[in-house]
Amino acid sequence: MSNSNDLDIQPLNTELEAGIAGFSGLREARKFNTGQSNPTYLLIADSGQYVLRAKPPGQLLKSAHQVDREFRVMGALKGSGVPVPDMLYLSDEDSSIGRMFFVMNYLDGRIFWQPELPECELSERRPIYDAMNAVLACLHDVDPAAVGLADFGKPGNYFERQLSRWTKQYRASETQTISDMDALILWLEANMPPDDGAISLVHGDYRIDNMIFAPDRPDVLAVLDWELSTLGHPLADLAYQCMQWRLPHDSGFRGLGGLDRTALGLPSEEDYVAAYCRRRNIDAINNWPFYLAFSFFRLAAILQGVLKRALDGNASNPKRAKEMSVAVPVMAHMAMEITKEDH
Repeated sequence: MSNSNDLDIQPLNTELEAGIAGFSGLREARKFNTGQSNPTYLLIADSGQYVLRAKPPGQLLKSAHQVDREFRVMGALKGSGVPVPDMLYLSDEDSSIGRMFFVMNYLDGRIFWQPELPECELSERRPIYDAMNAVLACLHDVDPAAVGLADFGKPGNYFERQLSRWTKQYRASETQTISDMDALILWLEANMPPDDGAISLVHGDYRIDNMIFAPDRPDVLAVLDWELSTLGHPLADLAYQCMQWRLPHDSGFRGLGGLDRTALGLPSEEDYVAAYCRRRNIDAINNWPFYLAFSFFRLAAILQGVLKRALDGNASNPKRAKEMSVAVPVMAHMAMEITKEDH
């Protein structure tokens, strides 16, 4: 975390004192160094600690950085069984900081940046993954209409919509020709599974470092970073998280690939998928390679956008963004290898 000079404290304090019951005396804003998409700050005030999450400055891609969607979905999920922070305030685009932001309560817990959980006891690691699994199943069991989110996504085949969206986003931020990405897009188009009618709330970026865990037990206190959430196919979230097992551990990917998961006390990809299926009463998953390859493509497209913003000078963490640029061709290649697996 770093002290922030890009937020003007006095006007922000005036806005928050008017907008949040009990808020008073904003003294400091510290920018979290993690995260690429939406700059996030710890607010320290006389009335307590809060978290502010804002759109980045500068010209933005259409449909990106929708902090209002994050605010809406987390507010709707409160009390649903899916752990989320309390939503306290949503500004408009004409806010005191010159862009849209929201404020939520601060939760004191653990964030695990390494998926092998080196800071945890061996006996705690599998329960942590099981807690993640349980929350994911709970999210996908939420009735969107019952929490006021029936209109949170578009009808039709989720994967067709997402492939179209992220292909456009990728092309809009493309900085070099990557033959594996071009081939992957064509493969996904040709191997699109038929729409089976399954629909749920999907998080869109479900991974271990987007969660806060209790300080003293393997329980999830909150799921964060809902910018990419929508109504969609639940297997998209499951496959996205299972990329963690396949991404290499080195080269900045922070995956579990190449590690001895059994010795580390971690579940296998097969175990994790089986636990999710048991929780949701699902039989075998057909076309698993498609869902995995799609997840690799989508994340590669997102990272390409991060790189483009870094080159344009708008990334929340430009140095990290440039380092991630090598990930796009690597992920595209890994996805093409997955397409060769048995269906």
